[in-house]
Amino acid sequence: MYRFLLTPRWWGINLFLVLAIPFCVFMGSWQLGRFEDRVESHKAAEKRSDEAGKGPARPLTELLPVDKETSGERATATGRWDRQLLLPERQLDGKQGYYVLGLLRTDGGKALPVVRGWMPGEAGKAKAPELPSGEVTVTGALQASENSGTDGVHKEGGLPEGQLGMISAASLVNLVPYEVYDAWVTVDRTADGMTPVPPLAPQGSGLDLKAFQNLGYTGEWFIFAGFVLFMWFRLFRREVEFAKDAELGLVPSDDQASGSSSTDEVKSGAEDEVKSAGVGEDAGAGVGEDAGAAECGSASGTGTASEEKAKA
Repeated sequence: MYRFLLTPRWWGINLFLVLAIPFCVFMGSWQLGRFEDRVESHKAAEKRSDEAGKGPARPLTELLPVDKETSGERATATGRWDRQLLLPERQLDGKQGYYVLGLLRTDGGKALPVVRGWMPGEAGKAKAPELPSGEVTVTGALQASENSGTDGVHKEGGLPEGQLGMISAASLVNLVPYEVYDAWVTVDRTADGMTPVPPLAPQGSGLDLKAFQNLGYTGEWFIFAGFVLFMWFRLFRREVEFAKDAELGLVPSDDQASGSSSTDEVKSGAEDEVKSAGVGEDAGAGVGEDAGAAECGSASGTGTASEEKAKA
């Protein structure tokens, strides 16, 4: 009954089954692992965000470049204030306001963007406190440069002089004649009525759309594996039912089918021979009749000529 499993067709089907199911399971497990990694990264980022500004401060150069591990770490830098810029349309605790950003020229010559604090209302130079003079040391949570995907950044441009859309070295390169660190610091303690800006979790460490895409791909791969197994079982069941019907004589078996096809071929050949024989007989009869008619015509023609000679 199961001899059909040894046919070349079923060898191919079984080989596809053996290769497809492990592949689908492997891909589904890999996508699930990616989702779990994002969940763990999100938990670690939240923990670092809660602990930001609470650990010992380290020199700025030891924490650069900023990544998911160093983001939120307390950094310290020494230098002199160079200039101050305002970042409008920044919210804090649901209130609209602006950041007060100062550029600290460090001993190495580079400038470090430092968010001195947040103030409510519309950005204006008259409202922002002046920069202190002399050498200062700032301490705060280290943050990665902002980009167009960061919440609160001003993307449209066209800001008045002295205002900035986002905190990044790329946005500052045309405003100052010196190099700027590709990072910034939000200070722990503020003065002059400003509110400290809490550090943010690094981008790409939360449960974003990509994380749930990984979870969706996980389900798809496992569904594919189940579909392959279901189709194999369906084909197998159909072949078994066909074999049972053949044993009961409900459908012709392979031998009977081949025998009946041979009989049909013999019958067809015999019929073709009969037809060809009939065509030959008809052709022979036609030729004989034509020859007889020709002989009769010739004889009558000869008799007529003899009669004409006798009369003469």
